[in-house]
Parts: sequence; C-alpha cells; structure tokens
Amino acid sequence: MAGTAPIDPTASTAWKELEGIASGFAPDLRAWFAAEPERAARYTFQAADLTVDLSKNLVTEEILGHLLALAENAGVAARYQEMIAGEHINVTENRAVLHTALRRPAPGTPAAADLDPASGFVVDGADIDAEVQSTLEKVFAFADRVRSGAWTGVTGKRIETVVNIGIGGSDLGPVMVYEALKPYVQAGLECRFVSNIDPSDIYEKTAGLDPETTLFIVASKTFGTLETLTNARLAREWLWKGLTASGAIADDESARTGAVAKHFVAVSTALDKVAAFGIDPENAFGFWDWVGGRYSVDSAIGTSVAIAIGPDGFREFLAGFHAIDEHMRTTPLAENVPVLMGLLNVWYTNFLGAQSHAVLPYAQYLHRFPAYLQQLTMESNGKSVRWDGSPVTTDTGEIFWGEPGTNGQHAFYQLIHQGTRLIPADFIAVANPAHPLKDGDADVHSLFLANFFAQTKALAFGKTADEVRAEGTAESVVPARVFSGNRPTTSILAPALTPGVVGQLIALYEHIVFTEGTIWGIDSFDQWGVELGKQLALQIAPAVDGDAAALESQDSSTKSLIAKYLELREE
Repeated sequence: MAGTAPIDPTASTAWKELEGIASGFAPDLRAWFAAEPERAARYTFQAADLTVDLSKNLVTEEILGHLLALAENAGVAARYQEMIAGEHINVTENRAVLHTALRRPAPGTPAAADLDPASGFVVDGADIDAEVQSTLEKVFAFADRVRSGAWTGVTGKRIETVVNIGIGGSDLGPVMVYEALKPYVQAGLECRFVSNIDPSDIYEKTAGLDPETTLFIVASKTFGTLETLTNARLAREWLWKGLTASGAIADDESARTGAVAKHFVAVSTALDKVAAFGIDPENAFGFWDWVGGRYSVDSAIGTSVAIAIGPDGFREFLAGFHAIDEHMRTTPLAENVPVLMGLLNVWYTNFLGAQSHAVLPYAQYLHRFPAYLQQLTMESNGKSVRWDGSPVTTDTGEIFWGEPGTNGQHAFYQLIHQGTRLIPADFIAVANPAHPLKDGDADVHSLFLANFFAQTKALAFGKTADEVRAEGTAESVVPARVFSGNRPTTSILAPALTPGVVGQLIALYEHIVFTEGTIWGIDSFDQWGVELGKQLALQIAPAVDGDAAALESQDSSTKSLIAKYLELREE
C-alpha cells in the first residue's frame, strides 16, 4: 500500500451513505439516551488506563457502521501494520515511520514476549531495537550522572537547572511532558525550555540562573536549525560571560572550550557540527530520520525529561506509549479507541462542517497538551495533496486548540455551548490528583471534577425553553438562556497523571492522526508547508539589516513594512 495510490474515500458506498445521513441530520442526544439505556456502556471503551466515553458524540449504530466501513475500505489496519513494520509510508521523503519503535520493550525482557517480531527487528539494514536501546541506555546513563551529581559543571558544582534549546518537536514535546510530570521531577532539579528566536525568550529563561550549575541541551538533528543554533550561541555567550565575570574560569580560549564541554550536550546526529560548537561528540545523543520531530519526545529529544523524572520514570513513560500502540495493533476496529476517535473526527469534519476541535484537560499539569497537539495534528494532517501528489478529494485536518478547565469555562465555553459553530471537544481528567487538598471539609478535586462531568452533560443535553421558563425567567430573556445541546464531546478519564498515562495520551492522539490521514489518503509524516517561510526569511534578512538593494527587491507590502520597522528601530 505504501507505494500505491490512495483510495478516494468519496467514491465509496460508505461515504455516499454518510452524505445522505448528514444532509438531513437532526441529532437528539436526549432522545437517544432515553431510548438506549445502555448507550453509555455501549460507547465506553478501555485503552490501557484510559476510560474513553464516546456516548455523547453525534453517532448512531448506522453512522458508526458506515464509518467503520470507511476505515476498512481505506485499509487503516493494513497501513498501520505497514508503518510499524518499517515500510516507507512517508513517501515524499522516502522514509520509514517508526516512532512506535522508540517504545518497543527491550528484546529479551518479559514485556517483549508478544512483540512482532520479538527480536531482530531490521529495517533498511539496521537493527532498530539494538539502535534504540543503545541510545536509550546512553541517555539514561547521562541522566543518572546528572541526577546523582556525578556530572558537574566546570567548577565542580552539581547541575541544578537544565535548559533545553530546541524548536517545534524538539521543544513542544519535552516542555509539555515536563510540565505534565512536575510532581515526578527530582527535588533540586529544574528544567527550562528555550524555543523562540525572539531574544526575550533566551533572556528570560536564563534570568536568575547560576552559570556554574546550568546545563544546556541543544536539540537539533542537523545542528543547523536557525532558531536553535542562534539561541545556542547566545546561551554559550551567556555562560562565558557569567563564568569569567565571577572568576570561575579564565578569560581565554582554552577555559571557554572547557566550560562548553561541561555545560553543553547535544541531541543531534551531526557530530562534526557538534564538535565545532565545542560540545564533546561523546555527549551527543542521536536519533533517526524515521522519527519526525512531532513524534520524537520519546527519543533522545526527551533527554531533559529523562533527567527530570529519571530513567525509571522515562521507562514507564515509554511503556504507556507502547500500551496504546498494542491496543491500536491488536484491537478490532469496532473497539479500537484511536480508530473510533479518528473516524468521529472525519464524520465531524467532512460531513457536519466542523472546522476546529477543542482539547480541554481538567488537569492543570496538562496545560501545554493542547499546544503540543496543535503541532501533532495540524503539521501532520494540514495537507492539500494526497500521498501520490494528486489533489485531496475532501477537507483535511482540524484546527486544534484548547485550555485547561475550569479556566476555559470563563473564557470561550460560551461559543462552544451557544455559538453557531459545531466544535467537537475532548475532555480529559484524572481521578486522583497529585496534590489532594481540602477547602474546609470539601474535597477540591471533587469540586473540580464536578465541573468536568457537568460541562459534557450540559453540552450534550442542553436546556430547553420550557426548562428555562420553569425557573421563573422573564420571557424576553428565555431565548438567551436556552442551550440547544447536541454539542459533541468525548470524555477521557485516567486513574492519575503518571508517566505511563502521559505516554498513553500522546500515543492515543498520534494514532487518531494516523487514522484520519489514512482515510484522507495523505502523508501525515512530512511537513513541507513549514519550508517556504523559512527560506524567505533568509532571503529577507539582509533587507531587515538595512541592505537597500535587498529591500528594493521586495514586494510593495513587505518593502513598506520593513521600511517602517527600520524607521522605528532604535539603534
């Protein structure tokens, strides 16, 4: 399938049936629940530690049957098998897509007993398991040295702050996971994350730090990413300046080189460039071109996380991913949670006109999860051509967005409840908080979760005009207080926000993205749309620096904007 033309889903019988249903669709969740006492049980599924309730979605048995037929017709299960076997399903870059291999249990361990293959997983001549496990062991050994104090800065002081410098997947994944797992971070350690080329970012992230106890991780596969290398040079200058000002090192080339070797490591495969920067290549952790940036947090890109939560925590994190990978691989489509959630997204996007999708974690530690998902989903499925280069035949992708509850309730839920847009929403919560607190006799987490349960109920069932009137509301105000209901939601509940559960949540959405991309026939693993702006920025940079000829070559709008910038910029 990897080298064949994608199937046009719109030509299938299932697609045409769904179009017919959608044309006169009038969902009534109140009536459906009343007529189906077992609806919640029927549409609630278990995927590892995640309990996923799909019952408040706008779906019937008939609709679900046609959606599953779409998945069968598109070959979702077969394409997933091709992906995990190392077929080059990233056709525009002629690459395998093997992020699932990053979390395969080590061969020979009990967890590896059911692996396929159990050992000797060779792709393109490389023993994937051996390479992954070797890199993990190197990362873990380094993490242990930092955590124990065996790795010190140039003056012998132990590391207290790790600053990860990266952008895109080299930043969004690590910072999200670090924030999600803060209760698991070793006491006395802190991680900070620099991504933006805006100089304010590196300035603020180094503010208040002691250069003697700070370690920088420069995460760039090619060691050539503009933003990352610019920030790395700024960090190196900050280190040198701070160490020489305090007298910690001499102000000479040898001392500066020694300082970089003790305060910088890299996640990169470009060892020559790493060495040229001053980093010892022995302290460079590699990863592979079969790992896309947005799928890489469970690779060496997660070194900052491994330092923060420790190798055992990171192994649990990887096991969480693998549990969902196995669920995706072995569970029939009709009970396969990522497939079902992906199919529901197709239903909303292609048949009911939804353009965005809200992710609303009722867990403050997941506050960066929606931002992480923005890259995972939109960079993957924001495509207008199929994997064979032909135009897509459907709308693709959704705009993912969100904020933690209950903050969002006081910001944008108005639009979700009473606006004219259909916005499917995923609500995520955990039963056991990291910090159970009481307000008097009241359990604060229970109050928090009452909002989680109430919001999905309100969105599903709404409030009729008669119910509003029964409260004594003035007739002139009744229309404004009516809630139409039938606003679709998925509820995801986990026991606690552990490393394993965080891994499960990430893998869940990875495979949702995969399902949608397969239905649409697109390559979910390239990202050519990010390239043009970067190329133009390099071309425009001389004009921004005052090159008159370069400025003159720009279009009138760009020229005018740069001219105004140059006028406003203070020397």
